Amino acid sequence: MIFFDITSEPKHWARSGLLLLVGLLVLGQARAQLAPPPPPARTSITVSNGNSLDGWRAPLGDWKLVRGATPSPDNPKAFTLAEGKGLLVNGNNGRTGNVFSKHEHGDVMAAVEFMVPRGSNSGIYFQGRYEIQILDSHGKAKLTHGDNGGIYQRWAKGKGFEGAAPMTNASKPPGEWQKFIVTFRAPRFDKSGKKIENARFVKVIHNGQLIHHNVEVTGPTRSAGFNDEKPTGPLMLQGDHGPVAIRKIVLKPVKLD
Repeated sequence: MIFFDITSEPKHWARSGLLLLVGLLVLGQARAQLAPPPPPARTSITVSNGNSLDGWRAPLGDWKLVRGATPSPDNPKAFTLAEGKGLLVNGNNGRTGNVFSKHEHGDVMAAVEFMVPRGSNSGIYFQGRYEIQILDSHGKAKLTHGDNGGIYQRWAKGKGFEGAAPMTNASKPPGEWQKFIVTFRAPRFDKSGKKIENARFVKVIHNGQLIHHNVEVTGPTRSAGFNDEKPTGPLMLQGDHGPVAIRKIVLKPVKLD
């Protein structure tokens, strides 16, 4: 920056210096105003909000958007559907193929809002491999890995093993909206691609209650979309075991130690 001693120089030098200083300041402000603002940080990914199917890969099978879903008065194991938008359901009959998200996640916090009618069964698979069970388990006293919120068992040589039951039964009655908040840590691999740490459900909150804490999963659970393990993968919704409605799925990428 240029400074002028207006006490010793002629007045025209002082005026010139002041004009130059003002000009530099105005130019700096103009450049600052013309510079585009930085793009906003992408802090979350909405996989499903009931208004679009854009978050899901083709083929979608019979998955569709509806305005409302309520247990049918004629058959409480089925939904009565209202045409429109607002919810995602697995077809008119509540049975179709599994569906995968376009977004692939690693470490993630996920919020999942869901509803099932009486006796229905579904699941959400993190990275398409590790399932948190969705089931009508309302009022059940003794829980297993197969109940609502359970980390489903693995399967090999015709037998099931591992799996983790929820710590408590936080299930609401069929026909009521429920929510999972899941903190998932992806498996870790070395530079050669060898797995060095298992996937882990760091925390699972079901309807405001803690149901899992630091549960490792040594490999893909039963009926997973993939038999291998990778640093990232899509969410998978199970569609062939019974009616399920999804109101919202939001993912927040995180970096876990």
